[in-house]
Amino acid sequence: MNPAIDFSAPTRYASLPPRASERFARPHVQSTPRGEQVRTEDGRELVLRAIEPGDVAAMQRCFTRLSPEDIRRRFLHAMSELPTPMAQRLCRIDPAQETAYVLMDESIKPTEMRGVGRIYVDEATDSAEFSVLVEQAWSRRGLGALLMRHLVDDCRRRGLAELWGYVLLENRPMLQLCKELGFTQRMMPDEPGTAQITLKL
Repeated sequence: MNPAIDFSAPTRYASLPPRASERFARPHVQSTPRGEQVRTEDGRELVLRAIEPGDVAAMQRCFTRLSPEDIRRRFLHAMSELPTPMAQRLCRIDPAQETAYVLMDESIKPTEMRGVGRIYVDEATDSAEFSVLVEQAWSRRGLGALLMRHLVDDCRRRGLAELWGYVLLENRPMLQLCKELGFTQRMMPDEPGTAQITLKL
């Protein structure tokens, strides 16, 4: 379901501008039967795989470690908790309309979720909306770029024409990452402080 992708190969992304994974250390990715083993420059290891229904508790624990700023940047509004029905919905996806990858830390028990990236497909517009979140303690290690490139590849495998998302203007790291990956940005007049970023596929 999640074929290995060699991000070191200078093929489909060769024409894009420098990426966040080049500004920081590019994680080493190795395919395994359970997903992909991701090793950061400082030696920490994560497993990148498709989200599963059993990830609900890990997702809720991940939410409790997010700062109010992280929550606003991801959900575009304040939230004090991630209700169980919402977490269940986020973990039980419809593969025909959604894709979600998670970065799982199996070095501790229970296993913890450190990042998640997902798309929602809109067949009417031949496009998909994305969201990416990496826990702050694991940021600046190229993991957001890793998730984004998986989502871009998934959209291309689906034959979609466009990938887009809403990003708060204060979320400069995400805006910079998307700029480096080739996204364009336009302001939202009806949503002050918010930009829509778009990648033509």
